[in-house]
Amino acid sequence: MKKLLFLLFGLVSLESFTQSFIPNTPTLDLKSYILIEPNTNTVIASFNEDAPIEPASMTKVMTSYVVADQIENDLLSLEETVLITEDARQMSLGTARTYVEPGKMVSVLDLLKGIIIQSGNDATFALAEHVGGSEEGFVYLMNRYADEMGLSNTIFQNSTGLPDSNHFTSAKDLATMTSLLISKFPEIYALHKEKYFTFNDIKQPNRNRLLWKDNSSDGVKTGWTESAGYCLISSAKRNDMRLIAVIAGAENDKDRFNDTQRLLEYGFRFYSTQEVIKKDNALKDVDVWGGKKNLVSLGAENSIKLTLPRTSFRNITISYEFQNNLRAPIKEGQALGTLVIKDGKKTLHTENLIALGDVEAKGFFGRLWASLVLWLRGLFGLGDA
Repeated sequence: MKKLLFLLFGLVSLESFTQSFIPNTPTLDLKSYILIEPNTNTVIASFNEDAPIEPASMTKVMTSYVVADQIENDLLSLEETVLITEDARQMSLGTARTYVEPGKMVSVLDLLKGIIIQSGNDATFALAEHVGGSEEGFVYLMNRYADEMGLSNTIFQNSTGLPDSNHFTSAKDLATMTSLLISKFPEIYALHKEKYFTFNDIKQPNRNRLLWKDNSSDGVKTGWTESAGYCLISSAKRNDMRLIAVIAGAENDKDRFNDTQRLLEYGFRFYSTQEVIKKDNALKDVDVWGGKKNLVSLGAENSIKLTLPRTSFRNITISYEFQNNLRAPIKEGQALGTLVIKDGKKTLHTENLIALGDVEAKGFFGRLWASLVLWLRGLFGLGDA
């Protein structure tokens, strides 16, 4: 295998070496938290991210996801109307409500807004009944979706997040389901940034106060019970970089927003997401034996974006490993090697190197001559064989 190694942003001599550092993650008095960049699946900061937590109304992110997927698969529509039952009203008494009335028909869109903006337990229960046939049927769907997402620390017992000893998740799992909601269902996710929703002549604000404090914030969901404490899933986007923060167990309402904002500011200030390799860009031309062309261009199979501390991009290296003595025919897209990106000894990313075009083989005598030359080179040590 031939190897090619170079510094992406230049070589640094020992004489002129300077190292830039970034501060540690802010110290937060929380049960658990996580800060991720979802597009590169990079964890920037975390604490007890896999520990079981009571999600409270953050549960409604999965409720919204299930409904969004049902809409995507034409099993439901935003214009469809739902009959509100007495059970939906009764179970929401004394909790966050949208004030839907039993016996009335309400659109799926209005119920979704009630869930997302107002955290209405009556709207949540009504939509769960409609989609699942019963709340129990809907919870079965929630857990099926959780399994499909690979959420290994999550079990749901209801659609609303009301306390139950066997209803739990983790900060990491909540970040994963939020990331999937944002990427797969952007139109439904867009409802999370609406600041107010009026239903039945009652105007209520979005419970996520970061929407007023930070223009880059566009979601996601608050949660609170006495046992869970104050919780929040938040997401913000600045330029081409999105961050998702999940915190659990803040002592009060003010702390959950302040702690979340500290995490987001830390991530945006000290980290960056950059595209370091573009798909289909020629990275290396390699000799081909026995082909109608003497060279084939190699490129990355996919574009590569990395989320790193801003000071790390200048030090990353890229190495190419590709097959020796490539022989025609070669098909466009054929994997011919590997691209490896490192920061010092730490491997950050690996990707297939593929042919960016076809190379047809020569005729019989052309291929025979190429084989003879390669044999002689190997025999006399004139190059790799």
